[in-house]
Amino acid sequence: MALKDLVSQIDAEIARLQQARSLLAASEVSVALPIVRRGRPKKNVETPVAFKPAKKKRNLSPEGRARIAEAVKRRWAAQNASGKQKGKA
Repeated sequence: MALKDLVSQIDAEIARLQQARSLLAASEVSVALPIVRRGRPKKNVETPVAFKPAKKKRNLSPEGRARIAEAVKRRWAAQNASGKQKGKA
């Protein structure tokens, strides 16, 4: 008889759990929790991105280029005069 009692208690427990599950499933539909996402939010694709115009390329004038060339020549002349040449004996 103990076996029949045990089986009937298990059946009663299953019926009670199924009823509780159906109540929870019904309340789950009515209560929607917001989705919480971690990290950086995604970029909003709908708003267009304002593009910056490209910067103009700066050109060196011929006079400026000549001044730089002369300064480099003076620098190398000063180095060579001080005897810091590499590779020459």
